Amino acid sequence: MLAAEQYTYQRHRPEQTLLYQLVEKHYPAFAEMMQSQGKALPYHVIKEFEEFLKCGRLEHGFLRIVCDDCKHEKLVAFSCKRRGFCPSCGARRMAESAKLLVDDVLQGYPVRQWVLSLPIPLRLLLARYPKELSNVLQIVHRAISTDIIHRSGYLKKQAKTGAVTYIQRFGSALNLNIHFHMLFLEGVITQEHGKMTFKRVKAPSHSNMEALVNTISQRIAQYLEKAGLIQRDIDNTYLDLPINDEDSLLPLQAASVSYRIAVGADTGKKVFTLQTMPAKDPDHLGQLAKIAGFSLHAGVFADADQPEKLERLCRYIARPAISEKRLSLTTTGNVRYELKTPYSNGTTHVFFSPIDFISKLAALVPPPRLNLTRFYGVFAPNANVRAEVTASQRGKNSPRLAEHLKDSDKPYQARSMSWAQRLKRVFNIDITICEACTKANVKIIACITEPAVIQKILWHLDKQDSPITANSCRAPPLIESKQITTDDYVIQRDFNFGA
Repeated sequence: MLAAEQYTYQRHRPEQTLLYQLVEKHYPAFAEMMQSQGKALPYHVIKEFEEFLKCGRLEHGFLRIVCDDCKHEKLVAFSCKRRGFCPSCGARRMAESAKLLVDDVLQGYPVRQWVLSLPIPLRLLLARYPKELSNVLQIVHRAISTDIIHRSGYLKKQAKTGAVTYIQRFGSALNLNIHFHMLFLEGVITQEHGKMTFKRVKAPSHSNMEALVNTISQRIAQYLEKAGLIQRDIDNTYLDLPINDEDSLLPLQAASVSYRIAVGADTGKKVFTLQTMPAKDPDHLGQLAKIAGFSLHAGVFADADQPEKLERLCRYIARPAISEKRLSLTTTGNVRYELKTPYSNGTTHVFFSPIDFISKLAALVPPPRLNLTRFYGVFAPNANVRAEVTASQRGKNSPRLAEHLKDSDKPYQARSMSWAQRLKRVFNIDITICEACTKANVKIIACITEPAVIQKILWHLDKQDSPITANSCRAPPLIESKQITTDDYVIQRDFNFGA
């Protein structure tokens, strides 16, 4: 076990972060502006912002946690548990998802990540019609799984493979960018003499990738044309979206997906960008193929004996939409966001006005009842072999399920990670250990939700100058003091970000 001081828990104070301050200050003005234009935000977007402003704030409820030995007490604020842009809740969800995949689903198998990026028009279409995502993903999964099975020397009736897909809705520049991160087994599972056997295949070649991306692009185009969502002629393919003046989110999504300003005097213009690195030619990788705006990459691989690498990969693809570390303010009050990886032309930062920044967050909020994590093949919830090929033995023919049904009539439910387990998994913080006496004898004694009781407790703690409610707010981080001039960098508005 690590030293006790390494487990010390410090309450997250969202009100001190720049992201919270920006939303708290500018979201009301943004919502009022949309309302004045007769385009009120959808309820799920309003709920996202309102719950985010309550996340981690003691004023909206908390748990009382006390050590039985030394009686040291601390308060734990409630989380919003939203899926849009909350970094805190996104980090906890990331940790739980990675733990589930590594320990219960993908353990013991070699896994390759396949990343499919879509043309910009299709990103807007799938954002506008989220129900079509399932059908598009089915097309993509069938194409890749068929290729893996054929490369292994089997037919589709003789072997199966499996995959877990994360639907990411954001890009590095806070743009709406719907793309798919798919973790496919690097091989197939066959049933021989009543026993499940895994056979590994070689990595896909560049010719495999080119054939795959061509097949995927053609099948998606055929399906969308049949569904009446696109129109094609000899020279062009274009979207056939019905115009709905009451849809307030569509203009925000259209601006976000095309890297344009959504609100304000500069509406429709390209966002400001900052180039601090020289342009370079993109690398031509053997496991990268592009065609007509579709891009398929399969260069990241984790072997069966590399669980740490697999968990890092799972955390990466399940990460939150926004990084607070890369967010700052300029001296003029604009929002500056650093790209995770510089673009090929040297662009490293994008700039937004505060109101336009709020519009970018609104465009990233996923619609309700849209599952962003999908399981396919042998990992699908109704797959007959799921219990046999996964470490958790969950599925139709699960021995755990059969044993549970013998003793209880209640439906079997797998337990997810607790809040304490997430903290320990991500930050190596054990909330069950008291930071005062270092003993593991901490328990929850009360859940406080009544506003009058909350106010009374917090008022008492403030009066006692308790560190629990001490608020040492800092100013938002500013851009570096060095003056940026056009001689040092290139600041531009018109930039083609590519597909």
